[in-house]
Amino acid sequence: MSTSQKISSSSSLGNPSVFSPSNNQRQLPRKGGLIRALDAAMPFDYESKKQRELREKSKLLIGVVGFGNFGQFIAKRMIQHGHTVLGYSRGDYSKVAEDMGARYFRDIDDFCEEHPDVVIICTSILSTERVLRAVPFQRLRRSTLFVDMLSVKEFPKALFQQLLPKDFDLLCTHPMFGPESGKGAWTGLPFVYDKVRVGKNHARQDRCERFLKVFEQEGCRMVEMTCEEHDKYAASSQFITHTVGRVLGQLALESTPINTKGYETLLSLVDNTCKDSFDLYYGLFMYNINATEELERLERSFDAVKKQLFDQLHDILRTQLFQSTPAKRAPQELPQIASTPRPLLLPATSSNGGASNGVSSNGSASNGAAGPHLSKEDGVVKVSE
Repeated sequence: MSTSQKISSSSSLGNPSVFSPSNNQRQLPRKGGLIRALDAAMPFDYESKKQRELREKSKLLIGVVGFGNFGQFIAKRMIQHGHTVLGYSRGDYSKVAEDMGARYFRDIDDFCEEHPDVVIICTSILSTERVLRAVPFQRLRRSTLFVDMLSVKEFPKALFQQLLPKDFDLLCTHPMFGPESGKGAWTGLPFVYDKVRVGKNHARQDRCERFLKVFEQEGCRMVEMTCEEHDKYAASSQFITHTVGRVLGQLALESTPINTKGYETLLSLVDNTCKDSFDLYYGLFMYNINATEELERLERSFDAVKKQLFDQLHDILRTQLFQSTPAKRAPQELPQIASTPRPLLLPATSSNGGASNGVSSNGSASNGAAGPHLSKEDGVVKVSE
């Protein structure tokens, strides 16, 4: 074998891509470092591929109906968790959607024809029925999961059960926070949900859990309760909070150089509640059957506090505290009363010689039965019995 053939032969053994000039066939590599490296990498490639497949499988195509402030707030977090988001609303939010990585639709038919796995309703309470009636359900998959995120629960539950096709799943939820209170981390913030109607098969159950997992991973305090229980609690907490905030807002409170912590809390309450639209507040009142009773209780409580204050009010004490001390006045002289002349009482002599009806001879008073008789005769006064 020539030197060139030896070099060629040795090179072909070390490099599997080199062909032997003698038979023009690729030489099979022998066991070496390259094979061991490929064998070692194969499990990692397989695991990485499976992880990618799992991530893709766990992704949801989520449609958001109502792409206002709250809808955008929810959509951003869904995208951060790797889900694909479709947006639909009456206004043009296409630029906002593009900036966050969502796709936006102005036509509800086009939106539904994308066949989202989940449709979140993020409209105002007042417009929910109108929006829901306009959805072409026939263009969606029959297994679509609808998620209600309104601030009241009994009303949308009944409405969705009435209008949604029977094959659709329904999850009623309420994040007890919004774009202001939840602009940072969601850790510890309550998320209420009620699985009103979720299919029993594994795929539907898994889809619902994957959606709820977003809020679990964000650190929300997951609270499962019925829609009826939610509205009872919300009337005495959320509705009262918004009512007090709006009442204080009518006072036009301002910050002062001597703010206390409590006053700062009140200012923050006014700021947070009055930033929300009045439609939201009105919806909390109109569509929660418990709100009227809570409003009446609040009014009675205010009247009771006022009564307690005024019951403790003392006129004399308030005069001393808030009115100037009156100047001393000169004593008034009593009016002179004209004296009337006393009648002349003449002593009458009784049969025993004592005084009668006057003063007795010994000076004691006497009460005779008959009085003296006075008469005038020829200008002379005479006394007779």
